[in-house]
Amino acid sequence: MRSLAPSRTGRGSRAVFALVFWALLGLSLALWWFGTPARSIGTAGDALLAAGQITGLAGGFVLLFQVLLMSRVSWLERWIGAHSVLVWHRELGGYLFFAVLTHIATTIVAYSQLSQRPLLTQGWEMVTGWEDMLSATAATAVLVGIVVISVRGVRRTMSYETWYYLHLSAYLVVVLAYAHQFSSGQQLGAGFGRWYWIGLHAFVLGNLIWGRLIGPLVLNVRHRLRILDVVEEAPGMVSLYISGRRLPDLKARAGQYFRWRFLSRGAWWQAHPFSLSAAPNHEWLRLTIKVVGDHTAALQRLRPGTRVVAEGPSGVFTADRSVKRSALLIAGGSGIAPIRALLEDLPSGTILIYRATTPADIVFRRELDWLAHERRAYVWYVIGRRDDPGPRQLFSPHGMHKLIPDVAERDVFLCGPPGLVAESVRTLRRLRVRRRQIHVDPFEF
Repeated sequence: MRSLAPSRTGRGSRAVFALVFWALLGLSLALWWFGTPARSIGTAGDALLAAGQITGLAGGFVLLFQVLLMSRVSWLERWIGAHSVLVWHRELGGYLFFAVLTHIATTIVAYSQLSQRPLLTQGWEMVTGWEDMLSATAATAVLVGIVVISVRGVRRTMSYETWYYLHLSAYLVVVLAYAHQFSSGQQLGAGFGRWYWIGLHAFVLGNLIWGRLIGPLVLNVRHRLRILDVVEEAPGMVSLYISGRRLPDLKARAGQYFRWRFLSRGAWWQAHPFSLSAAPNHEWLRLTIKVVGDHTAALQRLRPGTRVVAEGPSGVFTADRSVKRSALLIAGGSGIAPIRALLEDLPSGTILIYRATTPADIVFRRELDWLAHERRAYVWYVIGRRDDPGPRQLFSPHGMHKLIPDVAERDVFLCGPPGLVAESVRTLRRLRVRRRQIHVDPFEF
């Protein structure tokens, strides 16, 4: 069993990350303040122009931060955790959209007032006559499109692949907006401010190239991963065993995930994140997949020897995040995959609650029973629908406390359908389990 030292991705690390973000954003705005020629804000047009410049700078900074969050560099994930990366990326997207639209609106209105021209005339002249404004307008249009497809209701109508590749157009926003920032932003034109912003762009670009290109290339050339075997675990659930060279050098942990690309006909152009369903060993890695679409259905037909391209390992849904000496695992559906792997890494006395609708839906039953015996753990299979008396009683505060009296003194790892996770978190909080003891797989948010 590995050491259960406290995680380095706790509240302290996230607070430092937030502090760095706000400090750099503050520095960016301070450079505008000291680098802009003194101007009396005597008219509404002057005030709106200043507001447009400030929101433009803030939007440019947040856009760079968004790209950094999408770069998949391991140091960032280790620092604040995969879940925090997703939360930051989602929330900053809304702020970015607001900042850009405010920048556009206030700038057009400001110049319209200062020049005494109608709004539409002023806006058209700016788009068609000002330097690099056409590319900036295109960047805005792309950004609006990304926001639209990110709305939950719209996203549900798309396949994962369609949404993913459309979402990648965020990189195009940076490229199209770059020239506009430096040609129209006078505080970026000379002196320290110019080199500061060039440095920010270079830092983000370097991380993006490493996280998306160089790192994955080095990993796959070194390890040369291939399909070893394909095993049906249950109806609609299949495990892929993957072999390769020097697998221990991957330094993967139980509970982590990779982004997998399988070089077979019809599947090579898609990369999906799947968690390890067994603790890594010297001979193979295993991932277990629920068949929910054309891509996952095609994976059932992969042949031994098929080349595999992977990115990772990623995620901090691992045993070393524990802050207590005992643990509770809660899983449902395909969420059993990382939970089953974690059971190998957690201390004796661990309790697993496994939710399933019917006995046929249970995956890894033999393995779980064997692990429970070998590691002196306890496995509870909770069978039935959500509203059935048994599951409803167990996931109530009274039922959970009756089954696990010391639940407040355990770390809790959860992975499963959103309803199960949300209900479990509410119950745990009512039982006074601290937030830092509750660890949720990032895919469940």
